Amino acid sequence: MFGRSEAFSGFAVDDIDKARRFYGETLGLEVTEEYGLLRLRLAGGTTVLIYPKPDHTPATFTILNFPVTDIDAAVEELTARGVRLQRYPGMDADEKGVFRDGGPYIAWFTDPAGNILSVLQER
Repeated sequence: MFGRSEAFSGFAVDDIDKARRFYGETLGLEVTEEYGLLRLRLAGGTTVLIYPKPDHTPATFTILNFPVTDIDAAVEELTARGVRLQRYPGMDADEKGVFRDGGPYIAWFTDPAGNILSVLQER
């Protein structure tokens, strides 16, 4: 039934203005707004909907992953833009905040609403 539908994902935030500034200015993504909703245009043409939810509870899992070719450079740029990297128990990150054990190298951070995002580099 939906095999040919152009589906897209979405997530909630508690403040659309903060989300617009974070995703557009801090992360440098293309952001459009219509009807009080944001749309992120990601590389490859993928669209993600961001909608306001006053009683928002942040996701407890990673909602967006951004593949990069150089995680160290990405982490340095994020921190230069004021983004704080997250550390999680049992996921021992190095001094830069990058987890390098098993799987891709990965560093987590949150948006202003507390939703979890990551940059990751395949080895």
